[in-house]
Parts: sequence; structure tokens; C-alpha cells
Amino acid sequence: MPDLPGVTNIDAIDALLPQTQCTRCGYVDCRAYAQAICADGAAINRCPPGGVEGITRLAAAIGRAPTEAEQALDPSCGSAGPRLLAVIDEAWCIGCTLCIKACPVDCIIGTHKRMHTVIEPQCTGCELCVPACPVDCISLIEATPGLSGWHAWSEADATLARQRYVARNERRASAKADHDATLADKAEHKLAHLDDLTRANTPAEIERKRSVIEAALARARAQRKPPTA
Repeated sequence: MPDLPGVTNIDAIDALLPQTQCTRCGYVDCRAYAQAICADGAAINRCPPGGVEGITRLAAAIGRAPTEAEQALDPSCGSAGPRLLAVIDEAWCIGCTLCIKACPVDCIIGTHKRMHTVIEPQCTGCELCVPACPVDCISLIEATPGLSGWHAWSEADATLARQRYVARNERRASAKADHDATLADKAEHKLAHLDDLTRANTPAEIERKRSVIEAALARARAQRKPPTA
């Protein structure tokens, strides 16, 4: 890890990021960017939602002044601006749920083939739902005209966004684990009753299906096995 005298841990850096989870920094989420700053010495000017004040906060945390290049936001990451709010044109929404899957903080509600809507106070303006929409029915409006960076966002907003992001990831991981377990149970049942389920097949076909099911079970068990230290 680079010699960063002001850094105590990744949590401290993560706490200074706005938690919009917009990925504009080039990392998968705010915490991944915090890890990169701590572990790899990533530049501290890659967070447009944090603005210039965000650079100042990060510089203080890692115990050094921004380099000349870091004194302004990295243009490859975008520019600072008012916080945006996603708005769904409900007349055009086809209920595909793709925007719901793209939202990092679960602030879009709706069901399959039903109209979706955005819970405005919870929207971080990450923009990730816009390219996900196949019918281009999501637009972005300025939620904080004239204010950008931390002037358009608060630590309370960031805390709530982080909590919702963590809860969303935990929910999805739990749902995936349940889904994988259900599929594994079905495969176990088929394997146990393969002879009864394949009476119309030839012995060679039965063995082929047995091999396919056993391979699927092996992959499922490997995914469910906890990593070794």
C-alpha cells in the first residue's frame, strides 16, 4: 500500500465519497474507488458528484495536497454539475424492469409489464437507468439548479444512499443464493430419479443426461463452497 499518512482505512475514504454509485470514476462503485485510492494510489480527482470540494476532502484524508493534475476534476470522468433526477415518462414505459435492475439504490418501483416510477428523494442522479431503457422513456432533470458537488448533496444523503446500495446488494446476493439452491435441489432430484424420468431414452442418452446433470451439480457446489483462507 502506498505511504498515505492520512489514510486509516478504506472505510474512512469511502465515507468521504457521495455514494451516488454512478461509476463515472471508472470503478464499479464508490467503495471500489476508495479501495483503489488506498491500495493503488488512484487519483483523487475522479469523482464528478463530489466536485472540487470532494478533491479537497480526499486530499486531507490521505494527508497530502492535490497534485497539479488533481486540482481539477479529471475531464475523462465528466464534469461537476447540478444533481440530476431521473424521470420516467409513464405513457411510454413498457414495464420491462431493466431500469429497476440498473438502479444501484432501488429507487425505481414497478413490476413486469406495469408502469414504473422513480422515488424522487432516493434518486442519486447516477444516470445508469437511462442507457438501460430500451424505449428511451427516462429523462434527467436538474434537481439542484445552480448547486453542484457537495453543495447539491449532503452527508445524510450519502449515508442513506450507501445503506440502500448495501441493502440492494445483500438482497440480490440472497436471491441468487436461493435461486442457485433451488436449481441444485431440482438437479439432485432429477439425478436421483433419472431412470424413472428417462425410461423412453436409450442407455447412451441416459448416461449423457447423467453427465450433464452431474456437471451442473459440480458447478453449483463449487459456487456454494466457501472460499478457503
